[in-house]
Amino acid sequence: MSRLYDTVEPSVIEEDMLQKAVEEQGPKEEAGKIAKSEGIDFGDVLQLRLDFKNILKIDNLWQFTSLVKLQLDNNIIERIEGLDALVNLVWLDLSFNNIEVIEGLYKLGKLEDLTLYNNRIAALENMASLTNLHVFSVGNNKLSSLENLVYLRRFRNLQTLNLNGNAFCDDDNYKPFVVAHIPSLVYLDFRLIDGNTREAAVEKYRYAIEELVADETAAELKEKGRKQQQEEYARQKAAYVENLNGPYLFDSMFTDDPEAVNLAALPGVDELLLSYKEKMVVICQQVFEFGLKEFDRREHDVQEFYACIQEAKDENKKDAINEIKKFNQYRKKMFAEFSQISDPNVLKGRVDEYKEEVDALLDKLMGLEMQIVDQLEDTIKEFERNMADFVATFVENVQGLISQIRDLENIHHERLLETAIATLEKYMKNELDDDLPEDLKMLFVDKDTISNAVSASHDVHMLKIDNREDDIIQRANGWMASLIERIHNEEEVKRNRDRVKEIGNFIDHLGDELELLDLQGAL
Repeated sequence: MSRLYDTVEPSVIEEDMLQKAVEEQGPKEEAGKIAKSEGIDFGDVLQLRLDFKNILKIDNLWQFTSLVKLQLDNNIIERIEGLDALVNLVWLDLSFNNIEVIEGLYKLGKLEDLTLYNNRIAALENMASLTNLHVFSVGNNKLSSLENLVYLRRFRNLQTLNLNGNAFCDDDNYKPFVVAHIPSLVYLDFRLIDGNTREAAVEKYRYAIEELVADETAAELKEKGRKQQQEEYARQKAAYVENLNGPYLFDSMFTDDPEAVNLAALPGVDELLLSYKEKMVVICQQVFEFGLKEFDRREHDVQEFYACIQEAKDENKKDAINEIKKFNQYRKKMFAEFSQISDPNVLKGRVDEYKEEVDALLDKLMGLEMQIVDQLEDTIKEFERNMADFVATFVENVQGLISQIRDLENIHHERLLETAIATLEKYMKNELDDDLPEDLKMLFVDKDTISNAVSASHDVHMLKIDNREDDIIQRANGWMASLIERIHNEEEVKRNRDRVKEIGNFIDHLGDELELLDLQGAL
């Protein structure tokens, strides 16, 4: 069923094997010689055949990031691994190997055709990311459960399926079960599914399919809700206000407070806590709503900035293209004249004139580049000032709201301290009507002991509030610094470097083009 290697020396995928395979499968004749002499960039390779090479382990393919088709059939591979970098892979053949588990395919979201024929696979699993799967061959394996085939229903584009040679194929229900449970199929085991077969299969499993569809619908709704929650939480986090739309901050203050339980047992403190919590949750909600509103405004401003930048770049590019078009018309005219001029002196004069026009074109293109550089610099500086003002205003408002929470904590602290001292005095005089917990009684040694406990509780609460405020401020400032740095790098430094290089290459091409002409020594 699988290839053996007890008498064959296993091989590994290494540089020489890859280089040889790429050269053999690359351009031929003169183009092949040029490619071989200049070297082939593995990142440009689209197809790769590594079949019949006794490969034991998939490895060292990380450079083939553009690969679309990969053949690894007829080897002795035991695990599917080492494919994470091949994110553009559309076609993968792993047939005739020793694979036991389907795994390692998570990053191959573009895969459309997968062949695992003739391996040792016992279960269909770990393929959820292959949403574009059209063709799947897993015949001649160790699949035995028809129910496991329900797993393939998730592949809504699956049209061709080969399961021939697995244990369940001898089951009389095999074909109708597959046809009924995977409605997208057009071909099963290399045969077209006709209308009568499909109708009979659907009728046979009608009630089971209805129940299955209901379960799938419920699961999809649940998953949709989960994703919406994740997206909303991500939005709240991007606005720096996650977990502020409720009592989370209040609860965390008391969860991390070692004195909270004892002090909460003081007479009347339950009412203090309830009032404190209600008021604090209201302010936290204000911070939450303000953060989201400012986040939406911030995103809008950033999008408008990038749209403005793109508009300026497009206009500049349009001007450059027009200059090149005008030059190309002149160039065609001059090249036609060159072929007609017989006098070397006249020809030299015309060539010199052409070179001057090339230099003039260079000046125009570089002038346009300097123009866009200045324009982008001014736009970016203005955007940076606006964002600095925006973040400063945001921070100021958040600090104002957080200060209200501190005020609530200070008020609660004062009232709690008053209650604690009053309770201590009654306790010392045996005037308390209710029994107190033993842990609380241990704090009623004297006024300093109970006061220190209340102060320690207050310090924990203030630290939590301060940390939340600092977190919001640091993340807001960090976002702005990161954004501005990225804009400078991408829209100024990198864009300018690439554009200057592009212009230089174009001008060099014009020079090379002129040198290739036979102009009787005019050059």
